[in-house]
Amino acid sequence: MVFGMMGRCPFGGQTWLYLNWLRGLQRLGHDVWYVEDDSVWPYDPVRDTPTDDCLYAVQHLKTCCERIGLKGRWVFRLAGVPGACWGISEAELAELYNSADILLNIVGAVALREEHLVIPVRVYLECDPVTAELALANGADFTREAFDSHTHLITYGENYGAADCGVPLNGRIYGKTRQPIDLDLWPYCFDAAAPSFTTIGHYRQEGSDITYKGETYHWSKHHEWEKFITLPSRLRQSFELAMMPSDPQDQDFLTSNGWKLVPPFEMSLDIFGAYANYFRQSRAEFTVAKDQNVRLRSGWFSERDVCYLATGKPVVAQDTAFSNILPTGEGLFSFQTLEQAISAIDAINSDYEKHCRAARAIAEEFFDARKVARRLLEDLGAA
Repeated sequence: MVFGMMGRCPFGGQTWLYLNWLRGLQRLGHDVWYVEDDSVWPYDPVRDTPTDDCLYAVQHLKTCCERIGLKGRWVFRLAGVPGACWGISEAELAELYNSADILLNIVGAVALREEHLVIPVRVYLECDPVTAELALANGADFTREAFDSHTHLITYGENYGAADCGVPLNGRIYGKTRQPIDLDLWPYCFDAAAPSFTTIGHYRQEGSDITYKGETYHWSKHHEWEKFITLPSRLRQSFELAMMPSDPQDQDFLTSNGWKLVPPFEMSLDIFGAYANYFRQSRAEFTVAKDQNVRLRSGWFSERDVCYLATGKPVVAQDTAFSNILPTGEGLFSFQTLEQAISAIDAINSDYEKHCRAARAIAEEFFDARKVARRLLEDLGAA
């Protein structure tokens, strides 16, 4: 059973996060269900508001699960609201909990309740490492309770515990995994004439910084983008960001420094069409990471980076210590300085097809959804 929030947050990045895990488990021959069972109202992008009207979320789940071969194997319930259960009945959902072997609570999307605790193996799969660990080190009860309701902690922070990693582990034992991708749904797509290095994401997000031992660790990526803002002026290369900062000053700052901006909202709602096509039409990806992951060297890597690699698009990503784990220098490049980023982009453009093929090869070797899912189940003793 996979818990998530692709109905609550029905955009491309969130949706593919769950779809790729579902495909990996499904292709190993397991009986897989996708479930959202929480009291949080879903976001309706048509109305542009969170709402207790769940019809958009329900249709989104139904469409996406049917598209990957999980017809009739999804549930959306707005907990605490009588009759607000879709996919199967509440009685059938209770039976499903009683029969499930493993719960994979991706991003800790659902706050577990007593009825969920009957599932013997309950995995908290942490996709955005560092923040929870810093909060726990600061004594956050909510984080402690969330972790304690699970039997296993698994993280995308693949550098956790290494000598150069500064993330406090608070005496917890973490398993490690990485971002799966279904290689059939994300095929290789070579285009020698593709013009722009791109990325998709947010520029500025306030309110999630955290202070630990007197130092503030930033969540918003704009702190890191500012360090590389002059990159377009240093190269004869087009750069495009699928992000639209709400602050006009941020927009002017980016465009005046040579970054083309395109709005991601509508594109990100077309999960199998425009969203996936944005990766395929890109030349490569250039992206930064959150300050929290960069300074504390968590080893985090982005699901979007993996989508680029799978489609055969080279990736130039700010180093979070993922270079300790993944091969770099062909198809995938890590950087810490502006000069290193420039060097990586020049290398890609000097032998573009070689780096495109290398990117796909990295996805096949390290991120194939079946391989990632099999390894996780083996680590859980449940293969």
